[in-house]
Amino acid sequence: MKRFNLAIISILLFSILIHGQESYPQDAFRSPLDIPLILAGTFGELRSNHFHAGIDIKTQQREGLPVYGVADGTITRIKVSLWGYGKVLYIAHPNGYTSVYAHLQKFSPKIEEYVKKLQYDKKSYEVEAFPNFGELKIEKDELIAYTGNTGGSAGPHLHFEIRSSISEKPTNPLLYGIDVPDATNPTLEKLFVYPLTENSQVNQSGDKIQVNFSRQPDGTYLANTVHALGKIGIGYVGFDRLDMAANKNGVYAVSLSVNGKVYCSYDFESFSFGETRYINTLIDYDYYGRYRDRIQKLFKSPGNYLSIYNELYNNGIIEVREGLSYNLQLLISDLKGNKVTLNIPVEGKNEEVKIKKEDDKTDYYIVAKKPNNFDLGGAKVFFPENTFYEDFYMNLKKGMDTVTIHRNTVPAHRNFTITFDVDKYSEEEKKQMFIARLDERLNPSHLNTYKRGNTFTARTRNLGTYTLAKDTIPPAIRTKNFKEKQWLNNYRYLSVHISDDLTGVNTYSATLNGEWILMEYEPKTNTLTYNFDDKILDKKQCVLEVTVTDNVGNKSTLSTPFYRN
Repeated sequence: MKRFNLAIISILLFSILIHGQESYPQDAFRSPLDIPLILAGTFGELRSNHFHAGIDIKTQQREGLPVYGVADGTITRIKVSLWGYGKVLYIAHPNGYTSVYAHLQKFSPKIEEYVKKLQYDKKSYEVEAFPNFGELKIEKDELIAYTGNTGGSAGPHLHFEIRSSISEKPTNPLLYGIDVPDATNPTLEKLFVYPLTENSQVNQSGDKIQVNFSRQPDGTYLANTVHALGKIGIGYVGFDRLDMAANKNGVYAVSLSVNGKVYCSYDFESFSFGETRYINTLIDYDYYGRYRDRIQKLFKSPGNYLSIYNELYNNGIIEVREGLSYNLQLLISDLKGNKVTLNIPVEGKNEEVKIKKEDDKTDYYIVAKKPNNFDLGGAKVFFPENTFYEDFYMNLKKGMDTVTIHRNTVPAHRNFTITFDVDKYSEEEKKQMFIARLDERLNPSHLNTYKRGNTFTARTRNLGTYTLAKDTIPPAIRTKNFKEKQWLNNYRYLSVHISDDLTGVNTYSATLNGEWILMEYEPKTNTLTYNFDDKILDKKQCVLEVTVTDNVGNKSTLSTPFYRN
């Protein structure tokens, strides 16, 4: 009977995956690259405060590979930014979908010309445009860009998405017939069982425990028997690998059943950008904050409004009664039908609790659905309603020009404000001061600080320690690929290094012989680059002037002559 139930659940889940594939056009889109597709990241993968909205395609550890339009369409959006998607294109297609291509090195000539004109008109490297429908038409197989590493990318790759043109909801690109070889089963690394009430227990513990498991002769896994009582929940750590890649990617679908009944199942077919931050309710954020490892919970926590669930019974919470036995099954699958199965035997036993849950009561209690305001004397902290997902006791401490707000093991869904009284400082001192967040080594990082009279205020979504800091050192500027008064006849570009160690670069501008020029800024390498093709020089002796301002107003200027025929 047990084997029959397990087989039925496996068949049902696999049929759901196949049905999901059939509901999307299979021949409408080509691959955006003309190389074998090997992924560094999968759709729905768990990232910091968000789900990954596309697939990351490896580009052979280099930039400059041609990117092609996956179908006929028209460009509806172009954006160039220092972070996020960097250089990105959005192409709307007649079938109701939009394809997205991010972290690009540069655009194709006709798009590059359009963007350069906008940048020179606005005198800004960072620009965003929404071309008129049909203004920039694209044909299937047309060269549209080259792969790069711009924006928040950690290495050369192409981030590729397919979205609904109406709702803008992203869907898994691999559901559209774009094939990536995958004959590898997902990997289950860790299993956790949670007591969910004060009266619940798991293996004589009032707190979550890790449970060991072993591989069986039939390829499935069997967990050690769990003794429990009351309401419990299951969590796991796992990943998926695709062929020809060592990356630990996110899994596609997960299901938990109890005695043959599905209690929780979800997959990463689609989600909305408006809900993506609720990832912090899917994972055990406290565990992540302490160990940088993401446990995915198979029970729904307070404040969880994710739409990824296909089936949810009793919010995934299992009620274990004394004297009864339960057969739990965890099934993890990928889009190709590869899967891993873990059976978890649970026995209802009332045992002495030897491991108590940590007592976290403090003088400050947060009611998540209400605004919370705390005056610590010299510093104030204000949490709007629904800043947090659930109620909890918070640690708050005030030091000299320092406030500690709990620890970064509790996620904040909304920004909260920190306000310092700076009445004791002179007006000159205030100009170079700012609010900073201290890391574990007490190194400060700048927060955008709003200065009003005798108060400084900053908004953030990170708990931790904050302080008042001062930056008196202006940014550093130096030439990178040339020297002062050098002849640059055969040079294609100028390169300048800029940096600011404390508050960071806020603005920069550059002129060549007194006229504004476009210098592309790459913050990851602190480099400004000017392409000589942008301007015909009418002088042999030229002067490049670069001005950089940091986030408290310290300014530096470099003026350097060079020669060019």
